[in-house]
Amino acid sequence: MTTPSSPDEPHPADTAALSGVLANRYRIERAIGAGGMATVYRARDLQHDTTVAIKLPRPELVMQLGADRFAREIQISTQLQHPHIVPVFDSGTFEGRPFYVMPFIEGETLEQRLKREGALPIEEALELTAEIADGLAYAHRNGFIHRDVKPANVLLANGHALLADFGIARAVERAGAQKLTESGFAIGTVDYMSPEQASASSEVDGRSDVYSLACVLYEMLAGQPPFAGSTARSVMARHLIDPPPPVRTVRAKVSTRLEQVLMKAMEKVPVDRYAGAAEFRAALRHPGILDDLPTGTARLPSSGRGPGIDASTVASSRRGWRAVAAAVATIAVVAAVLTPWAIRNRIEVGVGAPLSTGNASSLCLAYRNGATG
Repeated sequence: MTTPSSPDEPHPADTAALSGVLANRYRIERAIGAGGMATVYRARDLQHDTTVAIKLPRPELVMQLGADRFAREIQISTQLQHPHIVPVFDSGTFEGRPFYVMPFIEGETLEQRLKREGALPIEEALELTAEIADGLAYAHRNGFIHRDVKPANVLLANGHALLADFGIARAVERAGAQKLTESGFAIGTVDYMSPEQASASSEVDGRSDVYSLACVLYEMLAGQPPFAGSTARSVMARHLIDPPPPVRTVRAKVSTRLEQVLMKAMEKVPVDRYAGAAEFRAALRHPGILDDLPTGTARLPSSGRGPGIDASTVASSRRGWRAVAAAVATIAVVAAVLTPWAIRNRIEVGVGAPLSTGNASSLCLAYRNGATG
């Protein structure tokens, strides 16, 4: 077998073998990119005469999760049908490795848009976040936690947001993220990683996705993620310990009410955040979300279960010793969780790592951005 020139390049032998196995159903046109978890191919669906994207997970990942389990969970992910989730059309196995098929969608990722434009219009940022939250709420109700919500995993098509990569996420969830972490795979992306993920907690639920989505919203509003650092380790440590910088310090036009919603979604302790993506979405779509609160007032929006909560009370009674204790208990874990290969230029690793070719997103879908591949 020929060895690719780097771990992030598609394996030429895989391309040829996959073409032969799938010849009766799909015609592989070319490999359009490879990331930390999978290789993506552009192909033609011969039965329906449409262009699709085929995602083939890396053999190391399949080995750690178990091929049968991986294939089964990916097949289950075909049940997710939502306007803001990229669907899985088909799945199967190739040389003992599962693959899955998704639509080839023209467009760009949110990551590309942010790199090109920086901060987005506030109203648009709110609507895109609410759409992603809507998709997450649906997925959570059906037993799927994404674990890697980030701009590179959000496709922008026709003015709307679609979230991808639930296939791998489901397999990771069922097999156990701790097993992958111990094997050298980091699940998540440091710029958007919840404190519980950064501490390698075994108890990660939908509130972790809420935190990550809030980090994405912060970047859409501020033009940069909430935390920065010279290494991935330092960024993870800041997620564990530092309060998020007030977004209004870099964008004064953000309303105080919106800032309070954002801060609540980014609380260090999961129980202090919104109870789920649906509640976060409801807060984002509150009629007064773009209004400033009266001068001198700092109140968190009501979750619908009672009146707003005074921010100073929250600071003293909810963020107190629990957040500090959690940080002290988990900060030592960071170095063990992060493997040396992950510490380079805030590298994005794990589920749906960015593709290296520049003309394909980290999703199991593709887009056209002028590159030839």
